[in-house]
Amino acid sequence: MIGLLQRVSQASVTVEGVTVGAIAAGLMVLVCAERGDTEKEADALLTKLLSYRVFSDQAGKMNRSVADTGGGLLLVPQFTLAADTKSGARPSFSAAAKPQDGLRLFDYFVGLARQKHREVATGQFGAEMKVSLINEGPVTFWLQVAPT
Repeated sequence: MIGLLQRVSQASVTVEGVTVGAIAAGLMVLVCAERGDTEKEADALLTKLLSYRVFSDQAGKMNRSVADTGGGLLLVPQFTLAADTKSGARPSFSAAAKPQDGLRLFDYFVGLARQKHREVATGQFGAEMKVSLINEGPVTFWLQVAPT
């Protein structure tokens, strides 16, 4: 599974003009399930995501996680993170999980996040979404947990 996380002061997702998810300060995370991913990879990615130290401490060093700060999580499904862009002018998405598997794993990931973290908002799987954010820093990290 892939998580592209961005440290934000605010972020939101709208679908057909309606805000479906929004947070203040925290992490906006694009989430992608790849072929072969299972709940095991989702568990590992969430554990890493919640403990990843991207927020500054009193000394200005990135030593605090979203769990430490109590910031929000905005989880947005994004299968295009699995794109193969090595050749040609059109990406291949053969590495992405099939839609039904992607939806199942995204829903699992969100449910688990809501059990482990106080504030979780989401985008909408399969919808045409508009994502707005203010990236602080900017700070952006790519996390990937490969199937074992």
